Amino acid sequence: MRLIVVFIHLAVCIALIMIVLLQKGKGANMGAAFGGSSQTVFGSAGASSFLQKITVAAAVIFMLTSLTLALLFGRGVSTSVMRGVSPPIEAPLTQQTESASPEATPSGAPAPAEAAKD
Repeated sequence: MRLIVVFIHLAVCIALIMIVLLQKGKGANMGAAFGGSSQTVFGSAGASSFLQKITVAAAVIFMLTSLTLALLFGRGVSTSVMRGVSPPIEAPLTQQTESASPEATPSGAPAPAEAAKD
């Protein structure tokens, strides 16, 4: 199933590139004024409407195959490159009974011995 969708996607991708390259640009009318050939192969309306319809159809098929491939290949088994590596063991936090400065406790209040001096 996946292989078939990939082949359809590639074929539509190549076809879409070719169809876009076949279309004439917005400034093509000026080139025709200086000796360009008329495009009567696609009928009296020209290639614009015919190629536009094919471009839209190819773009829709391209989008659908893109979404299908994302769904098909996105549900794979998730593996880790870190398989077999144990997580680091964190050292337990120890509580300090004495504060860094004897004048103040961590909360900023004066130490009990200092309060007794006053």
